[in-house]
Amino acid sequence: MNYSYPFKGLGIALVTPFRNDGQIDFDRLADIVESLIVNKVDFLCVLGTTAETPTLTSDERLQVIKYVIKLVNGRIPIMVGCSSNCTATAVEQVKQYQFDGIDGILSAVPFYNKPSQEGVYRHFAEIAKASAKPIILYNVPGRTGINMTADTTLRIAREFKNVIGVKEASGKMDQINEIIKGAPEHFKVISGDDSLAMESINNGAVGVISVVGNALPKTFGKMIHLTIEGKLDEAAAIHKEFEPVYSLLFKEGNPSGVKALMANQGKLENVLRLPMVPVSDALNKEIVQGYAAFKE
Repeated sequence: MNYSYPFKGLGIALVTPFRNDGQIDFDRLADIVESLIVNKVDFLCVLGTTAETPTLTSDERLQVIKYVIKLVNGRIPIMVGCSSNCTATAVEQVKQYQFDGIDGILSAVPFYNKPSQEGVYRHFAEIAKASAKPIILYNVPGRTGINMTADTTLRIAREFKNVIGVKEASGKMDQINEIIKGAPEHFKVISGDDSLAMESINNGAVGVISVVGNALPKTFGKMIHLTIEGKLDEAAAIHKEFEPVYSLLFKEGNPSGVKALMANQGKLENVLRLPMVPVSDALNKEIVQGYAAFKE
């Protein structure tokens, strides 16, 4: 089967808003999704790390998926996170997530048990064999404890045509460039780091899955789209404004930082599920001050 590639430009790693009682705030979620679409984001990533997915029950995850699919109604592509450090569990999940309205599955390198590169390859091979949906690999060694090498990524890409891309959050530009250079035609690279998105796209990546875009889709999206269009001077000027404050959102963990910013914007309640907690008062002030210049 041939798969077209739908995930280009500005993708958003969608937050999960909670009410003060800790339950999912679906009304706020609807407002956020509509605002992102109005501000011309290109696709959504649902149930990623930024969604606090490990703290959601299986029923809640399915509710969020179905709710977002219904809201979006085919207007932009949707990617759904589906990861586990147990290969059998990941395979079962991809079998369950075969819903109309999903354009692809994002699956992270197994975390905590730290498999070898051969183990990583075999893990994704089993997921690829089981999935009826296109797969995007997710390399995020800061969270998983291991780095999926360029060789392993390209091995998977060459052997499985339904593995159509990788979200690269290794922070290693040499590795990212090696994957871009060696990728088969059907396989694309997406930046997993807001701060490296412009450089990655300029080097051949097709887009970014963004955290800051939850709060500032118009401004960040303008930078991404200018970069794609080759208007690098204009894009660089926006990137320069972001550069001093990118790290603030991750200083005390994600999505604590972006939720602090969005709460300040009135987009959600500053509520997270343990073990995630709101940022400190001191960092909250830094975030508010750092991003004060960005008005949307």
